[in-house]
Amino acid sequence: MLWLFFLLFFAALAVAPLMNWWVHRQARPYVVPAEKVQHAQVGIVLGALVYGKSGRLSPVLEDRVDAAIALYKAGKVERLLMSGDHGQSNYDEVNAMRHYARDHGVPDDRIFTDHAGFNTYDTMVRARKVFLVENAVVVTNGFHLDRSVFLARSAGIEAQGVVADRRQYLDANYNEQREFLARCKAVLNVYLLRPDPAFLGPAIPITGSASASHDD
Repeated sequence: MLWLFFLLFFAALAVAPLMNWWVHRQARPYVVPAEKVQHAQVGIVLGALVYGKSGRLSPVLEDRVDAAIALYKAGKVERLLMSGDHGQSNYDEVNAMRHYARDHGVPDDRIFTDHAGFNTYDTMVRARKVFLVENAVVVTNGFHLDRSVFLARSAGIEAQGVVADRRQYLDANYNEQREFLARCKAVLNVYLLRPDPAFLGPAIPITGSASASHDD
């Protein structure tokens, strides 16, 4: 058993870099500067930390939403899909993102909310199966972008990716280290495990009314 453990351990060490290389290889051709984005149905904005009851966006999330707002105002996307964690009544990423975008000039009827985007895999599967997204621009930070585009395209979305970074982040090293393992998990989910999202539910077409996705 001990030899088997060491064999599996060293096999994992060998395979993990290949998984990361594969994610980069599959996603990188579709990561483009904002000014070169081809027109798409929607900008998918991945959730991140919001602060307490105030709903103030963390710097990482604020940059993501600001980048998506810029794409909308430039006519690159027709709508925004805010996807994040709203699994508890006292923590709500998606409405914080929606309200921020609305306060910065995006009409509320153009902002869809995905309240069950608990992780990037769930977000992309739900975008395709619940919101019926066919093509999109994925908006997130550089450390997270290749995995997000990889998962979006694996879910059947014709996805481009735009880097949202607008500053230096204090936890940049931690994010890069965490992402190495997250890319391995993404490969396993796409090719082997194929889990269902925590929730699916009835269709809310991205081409329809955003109010159907709102909870207020």
